[in-house]
Amino acid sequence: MTTYGPETYGERNADVYDEWHADLDPTDAVRCLTELIGDGPAGPVLELAVGTGRVTIPLAEQGIDLRGVDSSEAMVARLRAKPGGERIPVTIGDMVDVEPGTDDRFAMVFVVFTTFFFLMNQEDQVRCFANVARRLVPGGRFVLECVVPDLARYQRNQSVDAHRVDHEHVRLVAVRHDPVNQRFDGQHILIGGDGQVRLAPVSMRYAWPSELDLMARMAGLERRHRWGGWRREPYVGTGTHVTVYEKPTQPTQPTQPTQPTS
Repeated sequence: MTTYGPETYGERNADVYDEWHADLDPTDAVRCLTELIGDGPAGPVLELAVGTGRVTIPLAEQGIDLRGVDSSEAMVARLRAKPGGERIPVTIGDMVDVEPGTDDRFAMVFVVFTTFFFLMNQEDQVRCFANVARRLVPGGRFVLECVVPDLARYQRNQSVDAHRVDHEHVRLVAVRHDPVNQRFDGQHILIGGDGQVRLAPVSMRYAWPSELDLMARMAGLERRHRWGGWRREPYVGTGTHVTVYEKPTQPTQPTQPTQPTS
């Protein structure tokens, strides 16, 4: 996938994205994010990789001042075609740069559905954390929903899973795992009853929760919560985690190394 870029997934999948993920109910995410916004500092809220507005539009309906960033014009067009979506300001661009407005400062920045891993190398992920921290007001939060990598599912660093099988369609997902670079490179393969085959590539660079914590510390953020999901269930080390990082209200002083004693 030498031509794969930040916009590839959205540009190729925008017309079927909502259909493929129709079973994802945003209610719990919207409720949890609303609560976090309510007990945090005042200010606008930014979603990275806003997509078709699956979470952003219901949040905006709560009266929250929402902004978005996305690299795919096709995905954003889907958002703007939905009721209420046209009122959400969206900047087209890579979420690494987090530049929706020159002077904007946010009470919260969030990214859901493991989309943070669409940043394809550690350098971009670290830079994203740093830019988010720069954009947050003191006490502001950076909230991520990420999958915990399950490497046991891969035999010889590859897997094929059937995600849909019915009388008219088969949807398979074939993935190759690169353990050195912490990458998944895959294809959604949709086979229709008419014999048509559609390929939808997806690539991501996964990071372990402890690695995300280190990125946050490097950016000057502190971890406040890590849950096993949007219902704030306990995190058990598998499945999905929702992690909340916070920008301190007072600048933190770097820790000085301890001098050895003679």
